[in-house]
Amino acid sequence: MSNKMWGGRFSERPDAIMEEINVSIDVDRHLYAQDIAASKAHAAMLAAQGIITSADAKNIGKGLDTILSEIGKGDFDFKRALEDIHMNVESRLSELIGPAAGRLHTARSRNDQVATDFRLYVRDTIDETNAALAAFQQALVTRALEHAGTVMPGFTHLQTAQPVTFGHHLLAYVEMAGRDRGRFTDARKRLNESPLGAAALAGTSFPIDRTATAQALGFDRPMANSLDAVSDRDFVLETLSAAAICAVHMSRFAEEIVIWTSPLVGLVKLSDKFTTGSSIMPQKRNPDAAELVRAKTGRVIGALTALLIVMKGLPLAYQKDMQEDKQGAMEAFEALSLAIRAMAGMVEDLVPDEAKMKAAAGEGYATATDLADWLVRTLKMPFRDAHHVTGRIVGLASSKGVALHELPLAAMQEVEPKITAEALKVLSVESSVKSRTSFGGTAPKNVMAQAKAWAKRLEKERKLG
Repeated sequence: MSNKMWGGRFSERPDAIMEEINVSIDVDRHLYAQDIAASKAHAAMLAAQGIITSADAKNIGKGLDTILSEIGKGDFDFKRALEDIHMNVESRLSELIGPAAGRLHTARSRNDQVATDFRLYVRDTIDETNAALAAFQQALVTRALEHAGTVMPGFTHLQTAQPVTFGHHLLAYVEMAGRDRGRFTDARKRLNESPLGAAALAGTSFPIDRTATAQALGFDRPMANSLDAVSDRDFVLETLSAAAICAVHMSRFAEEIVIWTSPLVGLVKLSDKFTTGSSIMPQKRNPDAAELVRAKTGRVIGALTALLIVMKGLPLAYQKDMQEDKQGAMEAFEALSLAIRAMAGMVEDLVPDEAKMKAAAGEGYATATDLADWLVRTLKMPFRDAHHVTGRIVGLASSKGVALHELPLAAMQEVEPKITAEALKVLSVESSVKSRTSFGGTAPKNVMAQAKAWAKRLEKERKLG
């Protein structure tokens, strides 16, 4: 038996392997809500333009609502023989309302249909991701307010560099997440044009109203070129690009949590909620949630790379290669969603060891820069000379096996006689962080102000919906 979609041209049924490689219902069944919404909008427009009768449009709408309900309840029988979500819906619609179902496909193609469905799906995904990132930011801001003055080591090259506050560190990820949200918002703006009505590639001779269907589906406007409308997936690529960058941010934070929770470091602890044990080592507490966030980043980056490769050599217009646009993207978006929610949960769950953080902040001569700054500020020494002097003092402290603030004043004066006891006051980690008052710096008052500003901004967003 030939396929009912093109049986007029084909007399033999496809080979079994052809059916297997061609079928997409296992993936695009996830587009059912978007497909039905687009079909309802299309049917309403066809009736408004006098292309189908109002009675047919009404019956089509009722039938589609029934199908939506059946799928939602798990009562719908998805048939692989019908290949994709579009034909599964249309076939069931035919069973429900009869021949009128066949009029739904007037002035459209599966090409513009799937492009519309996937744009709606990606748009919904962006909205969900934006909400998840806002919740992540809120969790970070809440903890930053709690720890605006909690001193911890700041690192470069994973080596102790300068003291910062834990709140300041957390706010860094708030800023990153803010840019991530901006990228998703930008992608949403560009994707929010409707392909519906572009038909297979050239438009249609029927007097359709593409503006009406665009508005009905929440798009800003119809896409201006029918070839472009059905043949590009840059909206998926752009969203996956934003997702990949976001996933990298999640992974970097996850990596820090893995390091911080190690007994060798021990800066933070996670509860049983976000850790697992070992099947053989009873003492183990493994940061598996954070490790899995790191791993899922590969899925997102991989999906972006895969789709770029799929699209790179395709001439206009639609090619079947583009059927491979959905599975990887859907899996990537789900992986990112899970990663964001897991990171938000870990932020709320983690407990910093404040004493250990403070002790670690002073290790590795982390306040050396403060001494150099004092030499510049008080003795009017050129910074390069101050850097050299401070380096010699650090070397002296290291040779004696003491911290910088433990080195006697007399020893410092052997290197630079003009150093006074006043210099010793800048060498505590508390003094160090308090001194970093420049905009964006780690001074507790800065951190508190920035955290409050973010809290206010996020609250305003919530109220605006």
